[in-house]
Amino acid sequence: MQTTDADGTLAGELSLAVVRFARRLRGRRDNRLVSLTQLSALNTLHVEGPMTPGALAAAERVRPPSMTRVIASLSDLGMIKRDPHPTDGRQAIVTLAPAGVDMITAEAAARKAWLSDRLAELTPDEQATLRDVIGILNKIIAGADD
Repeated sequence: MQTTDADGTLAGELSLAVVRFARRLRGRRDNRLVSLTQLSALNTLHVEGPMTPGALAAAERVRPPSMTRVIASLSDLGMIKRDPHPTDGRQAIVTLAPAGVDMITAEAAARKAWLSDRLAELTPDEQATLRDVIGILNKIIAGADD
């Protein structure tokens, strides 16, 4: 029997739980040298590799002038480097500097350590349920049309 969320209760509870969960993960940050916006840009470069500022802005879903400020601040911190584009002299390619890689690695390790400790407190059945939830959440995300 399939049920619906006609009154939005499930949607509201899930949304609130996800927001609270994300807040807890963000709270694990050891180093507050960079903002969450900057950290997100660093992570995108870490996952996707070098790209133009315009491509980074699109990946982060921000306007190019906003990304220009993020890139400038990260460059000032030594987290990224800008190199000339190989074929378009008007463009640059943004890549992670070693300090940026170190920042991403440390942030991920802090989140993983905290979450591993929380998961160890769960029963095997609860852990199995969470494995199922991951698949469901990925299905919701893949179906998003944003």
